[in-house]
Amino acid sequence: MYDAILKTVILGDTDSGKTTLVKRFITDIFDYNCLRTIGVDFQTKDCELDGKELKLMIWDFAGHKRFQYMFPEYLYGALGGILMYDITNYSSFSHIGNWLSLIQKTNQRFPIILLGAKLDLDFIREIPRKVGARVAKSMGLNGFIECSSKTGENIELLFESLMRLMLNNMVINEGKMIELEEIC
Repeated sequence: MYDAILKTVILGDTDSGKTTLVKRFITDIFDYNCLRTIGVDFQTKDCELDGKELKLMIWDFAGHKRFQYMFPEYLYGALGGILMYDITNYSSFSHIGNWLSLIQKTNQRFPIILLGAKLDLDFIREIPRKVGARVAKSMGLNGFIECSSKTGENIELLFESLMRLMLNNMVINEGKMIELEEIC
């Protein structure tokens, strides 16, 4: 029996590393031959956090524009989200606002972390860490993290932070949601 089932969505441009991130988190293996997602992919992982047994459902959305019509329906019921970009690709970073507006159009409110991926390629970085953190704050997101699916750096931190935010968001105090704390 689970203490909570947490639906998480991951959005970002094609080739930003969404599917590789999910596979690394689920299996702890970096997949060099990861195929692009067509439409949406769904994975689950049983997790333990602060003594709570959790089932994390992760919805990985394709980055192609032609699949965006599906997002509102699949976003329904999400309790947390990851907006992802590739730190070596300015174009993927410049589209973060577009992805966020897709979520906002559904009128759902849930914690979102901005994720800069491919930290192992820091030597060819196009988006400075400070810029990512500043954009996350200016957009009102709940955190900012950079990670590497290749090395595993900050993968656990990302998902633990998001699960904490989702659990905190679920806590009800006299019928009102408790404010989320920023984690960046």
